[in-house]
Amino acid sequence: MGRRWIGIEMGEHAVTHCLPRLQKVVAGEQGGISAAVGWQGGGGFRFLELGAPLFDAGGEIHPDVKFADLAAFIWMRETGTALPALTPGTPRLGVHEGSAVYLLFNGILGDRRPAGGNVLTSDVLSALRQSCWHDGPKRVYGEACRLGAARLAAEGISFRQLPHAVPR
Repeated sequence: MGRRWIGIEMGEHAVTHCLPRLQKVVAGEQGGISAAVGWQGGGGFRFLELGAPLFDAGGEIHPDVKFADLAAFIWMRETGTALPALTPGTPRLGVHEGSAVYLLFNGILGDRRPAGGNVLTSDVLSALRQSCWHDGPKRVYGEACRLGAARLAAEGISFRQLPHAVPR
């Protein structure tokens, strides 16, 4: 029928009713107005489902959020581009215009303790140096930072606390 559109539905009926109807229209089923307009089928559609929200009503990171989802969000906000393929097990998201972006979240460095790998400490800094260091400027997102301003400046790091410093 030459239409371009976006449909948005909430609830299980999106899967139980809307999806089968769209499949029938593409297949050429003659219900609705198909016969009246001479529709014989064709075209296509994409059926997408939203994932868990990144932030809860209080602005905190939702407990169901995965590293890759938050990483993609931060990268898009920082660069205006889609996140390149992540290297498994590394907090470095990539380098954009000479500056690296890191995310310390959800135990990416293997330490899931509250004060573990989500906090920028001297030990975490050493791990970054060994695994995914960038010699230029660095923006590091994390739960907290235990390094002083002079040390951060000497390392070329701009620290951004989660979730408050995530650009929205």
